[in-house]
Amino acid sequence: MIGTRPSGATVAGILAAISVSHLLNDTIQSLIPAIYPILKATFQLSFAQIGLITLTLQLTASLLQPLVGMYTDRRPTPYSLVAAMAFTLVGLLLLSSAGRLATLLIAAALMGVGSSVFHPESSRVARMASGGRHGLAQSVFQVGGNFGSSLGPLLAAFVVVPLGQRSIAWCSLLALVAIVLLFRVGRWSAARRRAIQASPRVTTEVRSNLSRRRVAISLAVLLALIFSKYVYLAGLNSYYTFYLISRFGMSVRSAQLHLFVFLGAVAAGTILGGPLGDRFGAKYVIWISILGVFPFTFALPVIVVYAQELVPGQVGMIAGLFFGFAFGAAGLGAAALGKLADMTSIEYVYKLCAYLPLIGILAALLPNLEKTRIEQAPAPAA
Repeated sequence: MIGTRPSGATVAGILAAISVSHLLNDTIQSLIPAIYPILKATFQLSFAQIGLITLTLQLTASLLQPLVGMYTDRRPTPYSLVAAMAFTLVGLLLLSSAGRLATLLIAAALMGVGSSVFHPESSRVARMASGGRHGLAQSVFQVGGNFGSSLGPLLAAFVVVPLGQRSIAWCSLLALVAIVLLFRVGRWSAARRRAIQASPRVTTEVRSNLSRRRVAISLAVLLALIFSKYVYLAGLNSYYTFYLISRFGMSVRSAQLHLFVFLGAVAAGTILGGPLGDRFGAKYVIWISILGVFPFTFALPVIVVYAQELVPGQVGMIAGLFFGFAFGAAGLGAAALGKLADMTSIEYVYKLCAYLPLIGILAALLPNLEKTRIEQAPAPAA
């Protein structure tokens, strides 16, 4: 059994469990775009219809997240993570037996609902287990999801391509493993909340002295950065295999392996973001990740932690807002890029996406929260 520890200690077992659960969840989620070439051939879909599947998945994964986060901020529900994975399990089984586009959309919607419930609460659990090392905890949590996203193409290449659409049902074993892990995480979370409620109240969040207007502008900038990041990634995730097949004549399996390498690089970058943010400050890491050599590979954990510090006490709502907006932007971006690809070409879409990182210049408008904390610190006694 995963035990509890003092409130100031990082609970490594819980961070590992929530990261592995995130890995399993996002492996399942990423299976849908990884099998797009199979679905396109089987159901004679256009690129716009492919984009519609992504839109359905991402919108259902995004619209509910802020609402779920706000609800769980007020009424904690530790076992909601188990319910989230149950939705994903049902969607996965439906996807394996779908015979038409409408059924594919319903399966994608169910999996999106599971994701919308999973992310706010799991992000909160990661913060609870951080022991104050919030950047590290978010990176550990997020790298599980990024690495899981990279495994979807491998599942598609070595299971679904040779065995067919019905073999997707075997992936339900991943969801069952996640349910077992999340039940144990939920039990720890419930015990931790009881311990906190029984102990004297201690304020651990540092209140920001920024004006509401400055906070609102900063949140808008962060959302713009999330938009550029996830539309950029949506173009790669949804259509990269088609681009490689069209441009270089690759086989479906070879294209999926290349997608795995790309997503693996995203996962490798993510684990660096949080610790670097803890060490050097979130604003500087956001700058580097947006305009650096590996655009966006470790931006999200730092952006989420930065936003949670802008609005203390609203951990679930902020996590839901940013993860939800990320998925929604990805869905809308995938649909729009798919329509554009039908009208022009995949090559033209990729040239257009190359300009999205320039939105990162907006990071100059963000306040330096580390400096704000120093200014707020009480002066030493005489």
